Amino acid sequence: MNVLVINAGSSSLKYQLLNPETGDLLAKGLCERIGLDGKFTYKPMVEGKEGVKAIDIPMPTHSEAIQATLNALIDPVNGVIASMDEIDAVGHRVLHGGEKFSAPVLLTDEVLSTVEECIPLAPLHNPANIIGIKACAAVLGDKVPQVGIFDTAFHQTMPPKAYMYAIPYEYYQNDSLRRYGAHGTSHRYVTKRCAEILGRNDLKIVSCHLGNGSSLAAVDCGKSVDTSMGLTPLAGLPMGTRSGDMDCGVLEFIMKKYNMGIEEAVNMLNKKSGMLGLSGVSSDFRDLEAGAKAGNERCALALEVFEYDVRKLIGSYAAAMGGVDVIVFTAGVGENGPSTRANCLKGLEFLGVKVDPEKNNVRGKECIISTDDSKVLAMVIPTNEELMIAMDTMDVVKSL
Repeated sequence: MNVLVINAGSSSLKYQLLNPETGDLLAKGLCERIGLDGKFTYKPMVEGKEGVKAIDIPMPTHSEAIQATLNALIDPVNGVIASMDEIDAVGHRVLHGGEKFSAPVLLTDEVLSTVEECIPLAPLHNPANIIGIKACAAVLGDKVPQVGIFDTAFHQTMPPKAYMYAIPYEYYQNDSLRRYGAHGTSHRYVTKRCAEILGRNDLKIVSCHLGNGSSLAAVDCGKSVDTSMGLTPLAGLPMGTRSGDMDCGVLEFIMKKYNMGIEEAVNMLNKKSGMLGLSGVSSDFRDLEAGAKAGNERCALALEVFEYDVRKLIGSYAAAMGGVDVIVFTAGVGENGPSTRANCLKGLEFLGVKVDPEKNNVRGKECIISTDDSKVLAMVIPTNEELMIAMDTMDVVKSL
């Protein structure tokens, strides 16, 4: 079975063609600057096939981007399938499903209407996701089933005590304002993989998705019971350019003193804060590590703030679950940052976790990084959201 996985943005479209039954990745690529000049990248993962790197292709809409993707996949010379008939289903990453969706779902007109109702909760992402879904339908037709996999769905198992905000209750009743979380597909993949590796389904896991966007999740026996992102991805940890949790009074002070409107202020919190704001150098953790080694105190401070907040959340989630069995690191920084992992766990020896420096000297591969005598395991598990989406899509299609 072949599943085309689509992650559509407002002016971009990432794609992968996978076989979820074998885990094989056949091809991947990116459509950029849709609606402008159009840049197309195609990378076949089959020996003897040549890729395409950021060539100019007119893409006035997402439909042309989808068509360019399909043309590359079925190209007589460098394609990886013979015809579009070999695409059995399409799986779409959709950011926000509100309280409506707790599992992957076949994308019908009724479902799309519900996704549109969630636009106020994700005004930048859901419209783009809908455009990608409609573009695929326009090019592939109704015979190819499309499935929606929601970033928020995994966290729908959280209890009210974890997702409710302590504001007047009518804002939840009337406007659905609550904690939803994000990175659900990633947290689900790595915790599922952790259970498979260890041969246990009763694990209490703290999943640390650390990258330019970061979040933690408390996962008890396969179910999310808490997570650090909130109504929006702005909440929780300080990230590449996002502030994370902070006193709302700080925002009020800045807006009044510097005569900022709400849009400018929120843009500052989303795009000019976090590691970039603290360091004044970069949002990239590699740049911060280089700066810190060169003696830049603000780069060092930014890293310390991030690692300290990760450490606090790990401790709080251990408390929330009444213990912890495994701490999993994933995503760009979590998979490739040995020093960040070590510093995040430094001081948590009282929980029963100790880092083995030699085991921790690893990047991008599944492994245990804690000492043999640790009561709590620390692991690295590279995330694979696209494979998770493809597997979920296959399950939905096979259940029809």
